[in-house]
Amino acid sequence: MDIDNKFEGIKEHLDNAAIVLDVRTKEEYDDGHVENSVHIVLDELKDKIEYLKELERPIITCCRSGARSERAKEILIEYDVDAINGGPWQNVDNFL
Repeated sequence: MDIDNKFEGIKEHLDNAAIVLDVRTKEEYDDGHVENSVHIVLDELKDKIEYLKELERPIITCCRSGARSERAKEILIEYDVDAINGGPWQNVDNFL
């Protein structure tokens, strides 16, 4: 499976003004991230749901490997936020 099929929808979401949400730790984020991404550590995501909902934009979650971003996507969907898992942040960065 190639990366484009594994993370379908990234380009379409970006074309629809999606926000890239990085859910890694501050140290990981500081080591490199998608330019203009929003940084919210996964453990703090539920506390920031209302903020993200107010933005009224789709969200592409990302992290180091794709596991935390998958959990973040699931949380966002539970709260009726349009979200997809972008996987590793470098993967999302490749679409920009």
